[in-house]
Amino acid sequence: MLSGILLAILPATTVSFAKPPIPTPRETPVVGDMDHYFLESMYGLKESDAGLQHVVDSPEFRELVAKHDLKLLGGPMLGCVTDHGARIWVRTTEAASVQVVMDGQSSKVVKTSAEMDYSALLDLDDLQPSTSYTYDVLVNGESVFADNKPTFRTYPSKGEQATFSVAFGGGARYNPPKEKIWDVIAGRSPDGILLLGDNVYIDQPKSRTKQRVHYYRRQLRPEFQRLTASTSVYAVYDDHDLGVDDSSGGPRRFKPSWKFESWKVFRENWNNPAYGGGDELPGCWFDFSIGDVDFFMLDNRYYRSFEDGTMLGPEQKEWLLTKLKASDATFKVLASGTLWTEHADKGGRDSWWGVKEERNEIFDFIKTENIGGVILLSADRHRTDVYKIERPNSYDLFEFETSKMTNDHTHPTKEEAVFSYNEGNFFGLLKFDLEKPDPEVTFECITMEDQKVYDLTLKRSQLQAE
Repeated sequence: MLSGILLAILPATTVSFAKPPIPTPRETPVVGDMDHYFLESMYGLKESDAGLQHVVDSPEFRELVAKHDLKLLGGPMLGCVTDHGARIWVRTTEAASVQVVMDGQSSKVVKTSAEMDYSALLDLDDLQPSTSYTYDVLVNGESVFADNKPTFRTYPSKGEQATFSVAFGGGARYNPPKEKIWDVIAGRSPDGILLLGDNVYIDQPKSRTKQRVHYYRRQLRPEFQRLTASTSVYAVYDDHDLGVDDSSGGPRRFKPSWKFESWKVFRENWNNPAYGGGDELPGCWFDFSIGDVDFFMLDNRYYRSFEDGTMLGPEQKEWLLTKLKASDATFKVLASGTLWTEHADKGGRDSWWGVKEERNEIFDFIKTENIGGVILLSADRHRTDVYKIERPNSYDLFEFETSKMTNDHTHPTKEEAVFSYNEGNFFGLLKFDLEKPDPEVTFECITMEDQKVYDLTLKRSQLQAE
């Protein structure tokens, strides 16, 4: 019934491209009450830039917070893990002082406020490589986790012979019957998860209010909280997060204005090492490392302009090429929200094949600079694909795409792919083994039922020009 009510209150210009939210069953502990409250009190607001401040002092909200003994409205979300540190993101239910404490160490005390929608980042420093740490969050001095405190593990140092795994995927609309996938991913104990866009499915570029409500709903899910409390999260947006279906931001930094405003909400809700060049050069590209593997997370929406032949924009492209050339990592992972392959859907109208000159410039740079160990990741299409991009004068590039983590909608499989699968819901897993004389990376497709339906192993020696 609620979905019908929501459809009725949405402006006509919005209904045409935004699917109404799927309400959480009212009987669902905690989330049922909170989800209905946010949908009924905030989602239909005409005000385009309302946040938690709009409801934080309302008697009904305070009553729900007390009923469920909520100290946090979101998080903790682990991010920015290195061999010597980590960062914890949290959102409180009102202005509060927050701190992370663990094993005799603690972060600085940070105060949350409406300015960042009551979210805070808490840094942990002076940690040891490949070491497990158990932590608690204090809100106004009170413990969030009386029992079952979350644990995370720092990354191996660069050059260390290690084994580890990273989960990845996209297509994760808030969908109550399928939120269990976050527990399935956590059960595989990845060292990180790469969320490659369409992470919450918003399609509301001109309403920061609605954008925030979508994030509140996902962040309240206990399955998502359990995963992100112990697994480092790295997120980029795609069209349904930043704009609408197949949208391109264009070459200008702050025009159209909706993309900059959407970017600011995105930044409030994730825990990335960086967001492009920050306020003066907004975006969501960044890099990070796990041991001897370098990851490059790309923003292929904010500056995309097919008229100008670019997916990245000049500054991001220069950043990527400079970083790639400087990397001496065993493997380099280039993660994009959309497909790299020439066999992409829509004839390339929503993929790298639509800017093939820029794509080939990057590939030629990899060849010219003799950069080995490159792996391509992507999302967007509601299936899992493996593509082999043949390059006659260099090594073949392998692309792994998956983007149906919680979505109901399915895209047809691709006969041009080495492997293409679209049954049910699933995610990708990359397993790195740097202990072998010829290091390996293995891609696995794992279903929501925790079944492996495909795997492919690549040796480092395969990813190097002769």
